[in-house]
Amino acid sequence: MGVRCCLISACALSLLISGPAPAAKDEPPALSSGEMRADVGFLADDLLEGRDAGTRGYDLAARYVAARFEALGLQQALPGSWYQPVTLTIAELDKDVPPSLTIGGRRFNNGDDVVISAFGREPGQSIEAQAVFVGHGVASVREKIDDYAGLDLKGKFAVALSGAPTGLPSEIGAHLAAEKVMAAQAAGAIGLITIPSENQLARVPWARLRERGGDPAVSWADVDGRSFSRTPAVVASAYANGAAAEALLAGAGSSLEIVRKQAAKGMRMKGFPLRPTVRLERSNRVRTTASRNVLALLPGSDPALAKEYVLLMAHLDHLGIRPGAKGQDKIYNGAMDNAAGVATMLAVAKVFAQEGKRPRRSILFAAVTAEEDGLLGSQFLAKHPVTPSGGRMVAVVNLDMPILTYDFKDVIAFGAEHSTLGPIVRKAAEQSGITLSRDPLPDEGLFTRSDHYRFVQEGVPAVFLMTGFAGQGREAFRHFLKTDYHQPSDQMSLPFHWEAAAKFARVNYAIAREIADSDEAPRWYLGDFFGDEFAPAAEKAAKPSIK
Repeated sequence: MGVRCCLISACALSLLISGPAPAAKDEPPALSSGEMRADVGFLADDLLEGRDAGTRGYDLAARYVAARFEALGLQQALPGSWYQPVTLTIAELDKDVPPSLTIGGRRFNNGDDVVISAFGREPGQSIEAQAVFVGHGVASVREKIDDYAGLDLKGKFAVALSGAPTGLPSEIGAHLAAEKVMAAQAAGAIGLITIPSENQLARVPWARLRERGGDPAVSWADVDGRSFSRTPAVVASAYANGAAAEALLAGAGSSLEIVRKQAAKGMRMKGFPLRPTVRLERSNRVRTTASRNVLALLPGSDPALAKEYVLLMAHLDHLGIRPGAKGQDKIYNGAMDNAAGVATMLAVAKVFAQEGKRPRRSILFAAVTAEEDGLLGSQFLAKHPVTPSGGRMVAVVNLDMPILTYDFKDVIAFGAEHSTLGPIVRKAAEQSGITLSRDPLPDEGLFTRSDHYRFVQEGVPAVFLMTGFAGQGREAFRHFLKTDYHQPSDQMSLPFHWEAAAKFARVNYAIAREIADSDEAPRWYLGDFFGDEFAPAAEKAAKPSIK
């Protein structure tokens, strides 16, 4: 799980039915762990070399999933193919031309007090402009926030503190923080320079941010062959810390310490023009590589509802082979993240395919690429929907890295409170003998950090489950994150609790089944931020009162 920029990302694991006989009408399907364990074992094997998107290891994994779809008797979602091609663009900094940020005539080289990443839309850049400090650089009409109000940003750099103002609900804050490049573009800025806040540096030290600056910038190729971007007018970006951040604020009557302290205290900061001229220089080398989403379809049985699609998805990629890994093992197998999620999807697909009663709505199953590079395969699918016969996507159930080293007693359902998916999730959990808990990691904004969010951005209600913190859950969860998350140790030697995997698959099946068979498609709740933001014209449902 996980996008490069996030600390976590959460959810998913799996298994399969044990016998050919369908379950009784009102009973959960019989699920066993054997086939799921075999699926995880293959997908997390060293043979697949960490399943990095665009590599042979990923292609082997994709072929395996396609073969499993075919064996289950599912249909190809695209004419004559199990695959939706996704061309990835990979931009890397030209090491012969070190990037730099010059502030008021003082040059800062990449990797010192500035971090400049590669840029996939232009091979070389030398951009000079004035700059404006914009507080946190967020804007929302609904939340009555506009850090750009009264400021002239046209053709200039926006300089913003990372994160969002305190006092916002965590998911809204996470969304606004993730969308600040969009806000900068809307204000007319051509670049965004981010100053890490005290809170960000406590979670991600500057040394780690500097390391990330050397990572490739990955996107998917748009129709013009260039890297897709939601913000094409913003052509320059960088992080500035220490002396570079002080240089930006020089002569402005403020300082790095002051603005960070103001943010930490929750003070709303007014923006102001900055005195130094800023010039960003970098040279990029861009190449392309082929990858693919793996898709399968189970047509619905109800003529009136079959053109409505429920998406059950899991990301298939992981981090590949990384020479800089600590120890002798360099392969990031990604057993929990996210071979387990794919195995869950295959287990649920098998139940749907073999239980003898087709769902009323159609089900689209997707193993998507390049989640670890920025939710790219899911974004491509969301922008290029595969809903035959003029259908539409009505809901997404995402399976991304549950921690399955313990017998969980509760789950966290991200997204459930935003739409009528909430009661469906609660019913499914209760039928499985587990409870729903509040988000134990609200500062992480996990709802915005996994593949389902690309569909939320297209107005589709979505949910994904994370195993909970009840009982031994907190200790087991935190241990995985600290020790094994995005490490070579995320492999089959982890102490998987396979019966917990079966339970996790069962509850996700129940959620998908209820969505597929309900008389009404899921609706956003009236007044919900995400429904208002991404589906303003859609019919909304009144949010039930909490007893």
